[in-house]
Amino acid sequence: MTFALLDVVVLRRDIPESGLCQGDVGTVVETYPGAVDVEFVEAAGLTQALVTLQDADLRLVRDGDLPSVRSLGDGVRT
Repeated sequence: MTFALLDVVVLRRDIPESGLCQGDVGTVVETYPGAVDVEFVEAAGLTQALVTLQDADLRLVRDGDLPSVRSLGDGVRT
């Protein structure tokens, strides 16, 4: 699948080194042949991760998808 800038995508696999889990939702911010840069943000709008992923690691958000919230930790920022 080919993605376009600003597509909303769903992660198909965990990426523990970036704090990401399968099902996390992100936005495509750059495209390359076979790969994209995706920004994942916390609910408050802060960037959690900006990662380059292969197209196979993602799918587009679909009708019927239900977003959810999970905690990244204790939620306390310094």
